[in-house]
Amino acid sequence: MKADGVLKHIGRTPLVRLDRIAAGLGAPVLVKCEHMNPGGSVKDRLAKAIVDDAEARGVLRPGATLIEATAGNTGMGLAMVAAVRGYGLVCVMPEKMSIDKRAALAAAGARVVVTPNAPPASPDHFKQVARRMARENDWFLTDQFENPANVRVHEETTGAEILEQTRGRIGAFVAGAGTGGTISGVGRRLKAAIVGVRVVLADPEGSGLAGWVETGKLGPDGSYAVEGIGGSDIPGNLHRDVIDAAERVSDEESFEMVKRLAREEGLFVGGSAGTNVVAALRVASRGDIDEPVVTVLPDAWDRYRAKPWMQAWGATSL
Repeated sequence: MKADGVLKHIGRTPLVRLDRIAAGLGAPVLVKCEHMNPGGSVKDRLAKAIVDDAEARGVLRPGATLIEATAGNTGMGLAMVAAVRGYGLVCVMPEKMSIDKRAALAAAGARVVVTPNAPPASPDHFKQVARRMARENDWFLTDQFENPANVRVHEETTGAEILEQTRGRIGAFVAGAGTGGTISGVGRRLKAAIVGVRVVLADPEGSGLAGWVETGKLGPDGSYAVEGIGGSDIPGNLHRDVIDAAERVSDEESFEMVKRLAREEGLFVGGSAGTNVVAALRVASRGDIDEPVVTVLPDAWDRYRAKPWMQAWGATSL
């Protein structure tokens, strides 16, 4: 019998209204608390879904090694699945990602490989390194950026939960894109159920994905500090036909919103949650949507405590 243990508790996360931060706007803003998943992020859903799919197709042998190119959260989700199901795990991460994530993955039993912050075409890019290591070692590449199980699990679970929790009353759904699975899967489920619902990409300034949504061509590639969303290449799981518009959000806005979420709403989340909420507040404030605007809090703040933007909070309050 397939082991499930803690994996049975992935999903069914709370949907919380922002009572203080979104007060007085034209529409309520609701946040899906994916940081409350057992592995600490929205990526728990895709980690289990990808392994379930591979097991069902018979392509995972007992005791196999999984490998993934990850900003950290999918790695933690896979570490949880690997522990329960008895697999090994290798996580390939760009050096940009927080030391907290590296330490957590190592503590969870994963082998962590850190790569330079290289462009997508470089052989040193973290996705290229993961693919190469998978081939050379006959490891199973979970491939979160291209594996269709990623989009499917968000369509079947996250999107369905949001519809149930809102009783089908949603004006817009706002989310960033790392792999694209959340915005594509949830967006597709909501559009099948609600006429006129809008799906909006929240994108860091410096990412090229907002430009791609708007024009079909990637925007300029710049640097930004928010982790896990945005990019300079288009993952296969990001479906442009589902997305209606994009909002660009600066690092400063994102990190200030993370601080506000903690101190005004009691929500202890990471940088991409700040990006999502800033974009959702903009959508809700324009007055052309009456129904709630829903967004996602992808992960928890404990994965960023060593980052300068969070370290600065304590320094200013001492």
